[in-house]
Amino acid sequence: MIHLKPALAALLALSTQCVAIDLFVKSSGGNKTTDIMYGLMHEDINNSGDGGIYAELISNRAFQGSEKFPSNLDNWSPVGGATLTLQKLAKPLSSALPYSVNVANPKEGKGKGKDTKGKKVGLANAGFWGMDVKRQKYTGSFHVTGEYKGDFEVSLRSAITGETFGKKVVKGGSKKGKWTEKEFELVPFKDAPNSNNTFVVQWDAEGAKDGSLDLNLISLFPPTFKGRKNGLRIDLAQTMVELKPTFLRFPGGNMLEGNTLDTWWKWYETIGPLKDRPGMAGVWEYQQTLGLGLVEYMEWADDMNLEPIVGVFAGLALDGSFVPESEMGWVIQQALDEIEFLTGDAKTTKWGAVRAKLGHPKPWKVKWVEIGNEDWLAGRPAGFESYINYRFPMMMKAFNEKYPDIKIIASPSIFDNMTIPAGAAGDHHPYLTPDEFVERFAKFDNLSKDNVTLIGEAASTHPNGGIAWEGDLMPLPWWGGSVAEAIFLISTERNGDKIIGATYAPGLRSLDRWQWSMTWVQHAADPALTTRSTSWYVWRILAHHIIRETLPVDAPAGKPNFDPLFYVAGKSETGTGIFKAAVYNSTESIPVSLKFDGLNEGAVANLTVLTGPEDPYGYNDPFTGINVVKEETTFIKAGKGGKFTFTLPGLSVAVLETADAVKGGKGKGKGKGKGN
Repeated sequence: MIHLKPALAALLALSTQCVAIDLFVKSSGGNKTTDIMYGLMHEDINNSGDGGIYAELISNRAFQGSEKFPSNLDNWSPVGGATLTLQKLAKPLSSALPYSVNVANPKEGKGKGKDTKGKKVGLANAGFWGMDVKRQKYTGSFHVTGEYKGDFEVSLRSAITGETFGKKVVKGGSKKGKWTEKEFELVPFKDAPNSNNTFVVQWDAEGAKDGSLDLNLISLFPPTFKGRKNGLRIDLAQTMVELKPTFLRFPGGNMLEGNTLDTWWKWYETIGPLKDRPGMAGVWEYQQTLGLGLVEYMEWADDMNLEPIVGVFAGLALDGSFVPESEMGWVIQQALDEIEFLTGDAKTTKWGAVRAKLGHPKPWKVKWVEIGNEDWLAGRPAGFESYINYRFPMMMKAFNEKYPDIKIIASPSIFDNMTIPAGAAGDHHPYLTPDEFVERFAKFDNLSKDNVTLIGEAASTHPNGGIAWEGDLMPLPWWGGSVAEAIFLISTERNGDKIIGATYAPGLRSLDRWQWSMTWVQHAADPALTTRSTSWYVWRILAHHIIRETLPVDAPAGKPNFDPLFYVAGKSETGTGIFKAAVYNSTESIPVSLKFDGLNEGAVANLTVLTGPEDPYGYNDPFTGINVVKEETTFIKAGKGGKFTFTLPGLSVAVLETADAVKGGKGKGKGKGKGN
């Protein structure tokens, strides 16, 4: 639908052509809401981990491979006429990393002769479609074996001109038959003009006694979020922080299940030194390093003050295969071990002691565990039936016995035709058209408190009339779809006593390689291309104004007046009044008259309104930098009778929050109202 954005002055004056929607927010009768309404979900899709929020700059740093994605020399090139060969040495760096690269001197050289005198050889890495080079401290390391006398040199260079932006001498040689780790810090003396850069390791050719050296696990990190070693990329982490999330659901997602029963996300292979992590055959068409592992996810949660929702493997793979009932013992045990690793005492539990040795003596707190991921989908109907009949019941029983304080989430929900057992919650993943989201506005109203549900993934993914699974995904989140997401989120907030929380998925996408186009944020090697989508702005405004107690709203004739105005009202932690609304199915602006019980004439509030382009399919373009979302915040006063009056344009999202507390105490969760 096409709509025109009125000027701000028009927004604050009631229309003379339309009768205002008159709303009265009661002071009691609602419900206490969830403590974690908005959060994050992550799995490595779209290079959102490797090459994304995981800050490692070197692509294919350890030549990891699998049957699906064999080890290779992708993204590596020789320097100084050297020859690069992938090798599987008799004495590898580790059993987890059996392959390394052999860098041989030019064929005419013998390692000592005049042909190599004064020459340097080495190898260069192109990064994940480039590298951002700034005047900041980079930390790196590499492992080398082979007889070499001399020093190494590392540098950051332009891939186009060869210009060097910074270099560092790494002192000391290496020995034959022994792997030596070299660590360094590198501070470029100038910024690179673009991200088309490479990282180079080189050395004096004549110093290599046998004419070649072998290298592995070549790593380079820029400064990371909160300064974490092996940490997160700052600008992408910051886009998440700005959303004010309260939980982190990980590790997905299809990544948890793996392609086959042998290639699931084995948490115990994601912990410890990087040289002991073999990587995995990713489910999104690329090999994964597992550098972003279980500990790193928990540190992510720590650094953003997020409640972890830990997904555990439940015996189903994406190829539809599942573990038979008689063999479920190992599936259950690995899941229990994972939680023991996270929460176990460092002195009295096996896995707690392992965690302590890795630098985390203090146990983490885990309140939520999700059993599997979308077990209603792969291998259906047999895979889903196995989950209902024995996989979920057996795992829930084991968790209830060992960890009675942990809340269990089933990966399906009642909307997937599963009866969720008492004491457990479900997980609902709607990927819909805008109209479908709006049509389902009342979907959660009839949920009982025995059917508590997580919205573990959600997004407007395809236009009205399209089918996502048949290739109709939009290229980027668009304004009309984002407004529909707001209406969906308002529906979850109206039922905040039965919804655990909600998150968009996937959150991140590389602009160079992706499998799912619809994401909150798009990114590339160049931070200038980091783009917050229209949906990011919508989720942010709603997450920045948290309702802790919903309040019933009286409308004309004593009933809700939803469509084209969809709304929820309630109180914040401090008691201020909050009203959230979105307009859909209207080409005209909607006048609103809003009264909070207990607030009188002269009461003040901030009204923030998001509007988009005239074309509802407009989107935020990473390559032009055009942001189609307009955000305006205005200070308004209540008029006669304590009413706030304002007008909301078609396809808009708004939040009003009062400066003063509204009448009544904090919610006790005993009311029957839905904030409608």
